[in-house]
Amino acid sequence: MLALPLVLYALPALGHAAADAEAQWARIPGDAAFATVLRYEDGDGTVAVRPFELMTRPVTNADFLAFVTRRPEWRRGDVAPVFAEARYLEHWGGPLRLGAQARPRQPVTHVSWFAASAYCESIGARLPTWAEWELAAAADETRPDARDDPAWRERILGWYSKPSSDALPDVGQGTADVHGIHDLHGLVWEWVEDYAAMLVSADNRQQSDPDRLQFCGAGALSTEDRGNYPVLMRIAMLSALEADDTTANLGFRCARDIEGGAP
Repeated sequence: MLALPLVLYALPALGHAAADAEAQWARIPGDAAFATVLRYEDGDGTVAVRPFELMTRPVTNADFLAFVTRRPEWRRGDVAPVFAEARYLEHWGGPLRLGAQARPRQPVTHVSWFAASAYCESIGARLPTWAEWELAAAADETRPDARDDPAWRERILGWYSKPSSDALPDVGQGTADVHGIHDLHGLVWEWVEDYAAMLVSADNRQQSDPDRLQFCGAGALSTEDRGNYPVLMRIAMLSALEADDTTANLGFRCARDIEGGAP
């Protein structure tokens, strides 16, 4: 697969829904048969992913502060408990103040799926689907799909093995991938739109919804699936979450559709 030319541009203004002025987007080519370790109920191990746009970096504390400033219902202390648990933005200095533990350029964490979705909607976007995120995350600095490279997978596993107690770096410090995207690996875990589809049980394939993605179960994994252990770790992480959960190492970025995009 050939890498397409890099396309980066600022998000157009949307009134009060305008994104941070530094927000940049990259266009990700689609894949008509993206191979995954998740299955549809028909047993097919591929999914069609249409071309889409993805933020080149995670949403930062400064971005999210601007969001809660204009959307008071998402401020710490004001958000409805059903939408965010008690740890929501607990590292901030206050509902409208970042403080010493939350630098402006750090990725925002301690945000729930509900809050992340609301932020993306406020800028005319959405959370990426799991397949979209994994398609983008399959790239390295020179290749759109590096998943067959054991050294690349080991590099990702090296990050997963590190303690998460250290202060997070600012976004965009590492080398961008072939699409111009930063920090899909090595900074924070990220919410996806369909995180609840990460059901880690072979029995889940018997559920009634034919459109719901299902994890294929450890006993059914191929040798290739087991070799890409970082993917399985991400599935395990997401499958353990509820939509109101927040953690110190979980952030997000937004995606948006491309008009007329086809796989």
